[in-house]
Amino acid sequence: MTLPVHRVESLGGVRPGDRVVVEGDEAHHAVAVRRMRAGEGLVLTDGNGRLATGTVTETAKARLGVLVAEVETVPEPSPAVTVVQALPKGDRGELAVAVLTEVGVARIVPWAASRSVAVWRGDRAAKSLARWRSSAREAAKQARRAWFPVVTEPATTDEVAALLADAELAVVLHEAAATPLATLHVPEDGSVVVVVGPEGGLTDEEVSAFAAAGGRGVRLGAEVLRTSTAGVAAAAALLSRTERWRR
Repeated sequence: MTLPVHRVESLGGVRPGDRVVVEGDEAHHAVAVRRMRAGEGLVLTDGNGRLATGTVTETAKARLGVLVAEVETVPEPSPAVTVVQALPKGDRGELAVAVLTEVGVARIVPWAASRSVAVWRGDRAAKSLARWRSSAREAAKQARRAWFPVVTEPATTDEVAALLADAELAVVLHEAAATPLATLHVPEDGSVVVVVGPEGGLTDEEVSAFAAAGGRGVRLGAEVLRTSTAGVAAAAALLSRTERWRR
């Protein structure tokens, strides 16, 4: 049986034999939802590569004491995959974020493409971004990740182009592209950026801007996927060709 994972703000300086106190929502989830009790094992992570395995020593309504038995530092996975996700409608964005997290994406960038149906403005933008970040956090715990993905602030098209320009491999999913994704060489180190357009497709201006920045137009195959699933399929296909998925 695998141990449950809970996130803490920091594990800096924590050593075997130390006692860590978890408070707030994370402790409430462990005690009230998972019903953890003294004597049970769990893993704590700071989401930045540090893991601490230990045993619950005490529980309260929103408080959890853990005696640390082992501490591990996990190197950051490479290559690091960034998925630029055009805003989908409804809750499909949260689904995309959760599964992208599960397959190992390092960064998720919300992008209001010209043809995006969803619009993030004002309070809605803040709430939507918070839901995306919550989805990433919960999926990372479920996937037992030592490194949690970063969900950035929404990016403009120019900012997306800048990400493409800095990547070792920069791809733009496009159903009309001539190059199959499966033919690309995937670097073992550095950054990979994947741009996923909206349900209505990319505009000619967006395609031109991304191509000028070094983005290669690629297609996944004969089928056309939804925006909420295309990024997941692309990230999985790319990572399957790296050492990360051969260990």
